[in-house]
Amino acid sequence: MVTGGAGFLGSHVCDRLIAEGKQVYCVDNLMSGRRANIAHLRSSPGFTLIEADVTDSLPDIEVDEIWSLACPASPPCYQRDPVHTLMTSVMGMKRCLDLARKTGARVFQASTSEVYGDPEVHPQVESYRGYVSSVGPRACYDEGKRAAETLCFDYQRSYGVDIRVARIFNTYGPRMSPHDGRVVSNFIVHALLGEPLEIYGNGAQTRSFCFVDDLVDGFFRLMRSSGNLAGPVNLGNPGEFTMLELAQLVLEMTGSNSPVISCPLPVDDPRQRCPDIGLATALLDWKPKVSLREGLRATIESFQNELWLEPRAVEHLS
Repeated sequence: MVTGGAGFLGSHVCDRLIAEGKQVYCVDNLMSGRRANIAHLRSSPGFTLIEADVTDSLPDIEVDEIWSLACPASPPCYQRDPVHTLMTSVMGMKRCLDLARKTGARVFQASTSEVYGDPEVHPQVESYRGYVSSVGPRACYDEGKRAAETLCFDYQRSYGVDIRVARIFNTYGPRMSPHDGRVVSNFIVHALLGEPLEIYGNGAQTRSFCFVDDLVDGFFRLMRSSGNLAGPVNLGNPGEFTMLELAQLVLEMTGSNSPVISCPLPVDDPRQRCPDIGLATALLDWKPKVSLREGLRATIESFQNELWLEPRAVEHLS
């Protein structure tokens, strides 16, 4: 079972599971997931889409693995309905863990680097407990994911549920929504449409960007690891870039003449974000292979193909 299976990351997980010959139940309410992400899987006899909201219930199905990926992941998306975002993380996680307790399934939790907040330790290691606001506009996501981790480890200690917790750092690649508000998709779409690229402040904030194929490989190495490797384990690319550097690279690769403009800093926006992946390298023999330039090339091509199908974008391009 893959909750959030029609989402950006969830659909790539479904792809790999189907390629392995698994029977896959994709559970998604399609609030941020997209039918287009899984359209190619609908004809597979091993694939079933179940339209449901994890805050309400999960199908009572015998499963061996539960992949918990149901939650909007970009600030514009998760701030649109912050209460639902928090409940998706917390109640959705509880429902996954309850089903695992009943079926004996292993649970994968897609946690996030946002649990570190605006970090005072750099790069971020799994032992760092974070610097997170519980009252700011990002708290619905940050604290929701922190609470979901707590549930995972409490269910492990109390009921023996087999868990795997990954802390995901910024990820990009094909199947991102052009309108999801993440920095990579924003920059690429605006560059392709000739619109301004917006950076916050002077653009000196840093992020690390992991291509989706690398990340999903890390997912499966963690999920299929032997022993009691519960995590949490950082998964991300330790290459660190400022927002201004990313904007300039996107402009170069798209050949765009879009201007770069400065906007006020959002509340609680992290100043720097970079994973220490020593644990993943040592225990999973994992490290990302795709360079930012190589990954952006594939992502730009994907957006170029999709934008021609988006009526709003075609209006801009005409």
